[in-house]
Amino acid sequence: MANSAQAKKRARQAEDARQRNASQRSAMRTGLKKLEAAIESGDKEQATAAFKAAIPALDKMAGKGIVHRNTAARSKSRLNARVRAM
Repeated sequence: MANSAQAKKRARQAEDARQRNASQRSAMRTGLKKLEAAIESGDKEQATAAFKAAIPALDKMAGKGIVHRNTAARSKSRLNARVRAM
């Protein structure tokens, strides 16, 4: 347990960041699941729209360090290939 005022504040800040990161990561994953569902259903129009919504979310998470930038780039590349192959 944190004993100093500084350590207590850092613990509060870490918890706030953890909750914010979890919420944003969840929103990103929801967007990716919507894209996956659109690809599986074979609806190219819906998949393209979902792709355009998912890419900024991935970029934002990579920019904030919530997901690694290479992981985001790999995901974008694979998803783009799947959408284009439809």
